[in-house]
Amino acid sequence: MTRREQHIFDLNKSDNWINYLKKHSGLPGKRANLELLDVVIEFGDEQLYMECLKYNEVIAPTNTQGEYVAMCGVAGLGKLFNEGDYKYYSLLKKYTNDTRWRVREGVVFALQVIGKEDFDVLIKIANELKLGNSYEKRAIVAGLCEPILLKKIRNAEKALKILEEITNSIEYISNRKSESFRVLRKGLAYGISVAIVACPDKGKELFETLLKKSDKDIKWILKENLKKKRLEKMDSDWTGKMKNTCV
Repeated sequence: MTRREQHIFDLNKSDNWINYLKKHSGLPGKRANLELLDVVIEFGDEQLYMECLKYNEVIAPTNTQGEYVAMCGVAGLGKLFNEGDYKYYSLLKKYTNDTRWRVREGVVFALQVIGKEDFDVLIKIANELKLGNSYEKRAIVAGLCEPILLKKIRNAEKALKILEEITNSIEYISNRKSESFRVLRKGLAYGISVAIVACPDKGKELFETLLKKSDKDIKWILKENLKKKRLEKMDSDWTGKMKNTCV
């Protein structure tokens, strides 16, 4: 029996899923239990997710079992959205600004759940979040830059357009010492390469266009993407040329 199967078996017998989530959260620690999170997204329901969301920043601070419970609740909002409960989008958007980074990751998982169901709906959400603050932009960068979502060229092309607009918006961000800007920059530092690999021709074109920017943070983002092995594997000659250009 795999760990996923064990979690499903145990939860089917449990009369208190919240306690089970706490016990098997992996927190405090370096890695939360993402296998269990996936099970909760698949088998949880609205009642469970709303109970999970009661674990707010006060009673469930960062790196606690309660933070994991909240993360599960936020991730579940993507499933509720897919089921037609669109009212939960505003709640999902609210959690992009949570002080706890794992809860913000819960938003990313929720967005990916939405994207797997209907990528065009995810793009509609992206077109709103790209106009928001740095946390909101980062959420959509991480939400879009999942290889399984970009297998279709048309999806990758749409993602590249969003990434280009978000990257260009950096030039107009004044507060670059904030935590929100730090995580946005970090997200773009790997996300662009994911989208390029999914759509090499337009991805390379986008990258070379961004190279013309003089903004120091955009330049840092591009250099970081060039360190990703996925680009070397895609086209080592082009990647080497770009590295020489970025010097």
